[in-house]
Amino acid sequence: MCGILAILRSRGEPSEVRKRALALSCRQRHRGPDWSGICVQHYQTGEGKILNVLAHERLAIVDPHNGAQPLYSENEKIALTVNGEIWNHRELRAQLSEFQFKTESDCEPILYLYQKHGDEFVNKLDGIFAFVVSDSENNSFLAARDPIGVMPMYVGWGRDGSLWFSSEMKTLIDDCERYEEVPPGHYWSSKTNEFRRWYNPSWFDEHIPNTPLDLKVLRESLENSVIKRLMTDVPYGVLLSGGLDSSLVASIVTRHALKRTEDQEKSEAWWPRVHSYSIGLKGSPDLKAAKEVSNFLKTVHHEFTFTVEEGIDALSEVIFHLETYDVTTIRASTPMFFLARRIKAMGVKMVLSGEGADEVFGGYLYFHKAPSPEKFHVETCHKIKLLSKYDCLRANKSTAAWGVEAREPFLDRDFLDVAMSIDPKEKMINKAEGRIEKYIVRKAFDDEENPYLPKHILWRQKEQFSDGVGYGWIDSLKAHAEKEVSDEMFKNAAYRFPYNTPATKEAYYYRTIFQKHFPSDVAAKTVPGGPSIACSTPAALEWEAAWKNMADPSGRAVFGVHSTSEK
Repeated sequence: MCGILAILRSRGEPSEVRKRALALSCRQRHRGPDWSGICVQHYQTGEGKILNVLAHERLAIVDPHNGAQPLYSENEKIALTVNGEIWNHRELRAQLSEFQFKTESDCEPILYLYQKHGDEFVNKLDGIFAFVVSDSENNSFLAARDPIGVMPMYVGWGRDGSLWFSSEMKTLIDDCERYEEVPPGHYWSSKTNEFRRWYNPSWFDEHIPNTPLDLKVLRESLENSVIKRLMTDVPYGVLLSGGLDSSLVASIVTRHALKRTEDQEKSEAWWPRVHSYSIGLKGSPDLKAAKEVSNFLKTVHHEFTFTVEEGIDALSEVIFHLETYDVTTIRASTPMFFLARRIKAMGVKMVLSGEGADEVFGGYLYFHKAPSPEKFHVETCHKIKLLSKYDCLRANKSTAAWGVEAREPFLDRDFLDVAMSIDPKEKMINKAEGRIEKYIVRKAFDDEENPYLPKHILWRQKEQFSDGVGYGWIDSLKAHAEKEVSDEMFKNAAYRFPYNTPATKEAYYYRTIFQKHFPSDVAAKTVPGGPSIACSTPAALEWEAAWKNMADPSGRAVFGVHSTSEK
């Protein structure tokens, strides 16, 4: 996890632009507290002298000794600032043997891929990333973001005609007239001066796949995804809620933790003991389940609790780091924000987590009401495309707030190719037949001889994270908002917030906090809106007539679906 800032095509005075870039980059130093770097490039155009500035705040995970950024090409004419991890960097280095590498950084191949292939190399990268390449030799630049938007990236248009890219919005709000999220799977080239989509998987057009289910292929694909994400030169851990997704990731990690994945498991691992981390209100369902999973996997487990009062006290800081006012995101991010702080205090910089499985396999409880395999599949496509605005944003920014990087194996591009090509009838939920949500994932890892998880955990029903940390958390947030937002205030919500007008007092309360940190309408429009039930898209509200007049995004709102045995 790092923080990047690029100011491109600036006509400002070089020393002043450099000074401004340094000051703004400090706003996201929490993302990369280990080191800072800056590069200033000048080049002449037909319209006069132009300035490019690249700033970087580093979280050192791979090659912590020599991988400081910006990185430079052999002739130092091309510079790179990047927030990301490139899983296939060893293979890429082998394809770029004509170049002289200076570091063991997994991101350095980006420089030479650009030098060799120009703008069309991004599809060769297997990883999570947001980067900017500045090329003073050819008076050009390229900015790109990973397929799903695991790493955040914003673009802004400066008042002097400059173009800005940044990991977080807070660096853009004072100097840019307009700013917005960089769409995942896209790049912006100075040659075309527009966004182009480089990520074009077969599922993106939402056609209905028909590949027969192969449980072995599904299982091996997820295992490979987890193994990739064990690439690290620093201590790491796993987030463990006790639910299916994080528990499977943790289980796979424990099977490969004794050897270094960087050399195909030929040498001993630097940190062979797996540490797991969980958080919740005292007595919450997640804490109980996480402890059971940890005991089964024999991880070194660290359990933390927080109080409702502590959570409410932290809301303003959480919203500042998240840069959103989305209700579900804030509910779930607050405990994750606390957990990341605890993890960093123990000297850990990287964790693996389970985000993405619910989007890929229809794990949210509202999928019980999907009327057909076709609509089920289209909804999963929509959910994946929106991840950068919700769960990826939450997982990234709530951990980056404390200099911790979260990695999500379920969002691996190769794994997505497998999972999204499966005939959607296999993902459909049918309680009468015992097919609960994410049935095929559970079945793929239901190994009688060498079990990945205890049976009751493998088949535990879905809990939304904000519910699983303790049912009292959401109820307390609603009660607090009820006290803070009067009926008169809420009655005038449409006048105060004409864009994305809050539908509940809780939403109104979060919006007022967001507005204090980010007062412009431009900032408000970076957050999506629309009706939702249990994290659904607006389209899924058509699946159940009773949902249309409901405003609670919690999974408990899907009556008749969730088991009440753990309440």
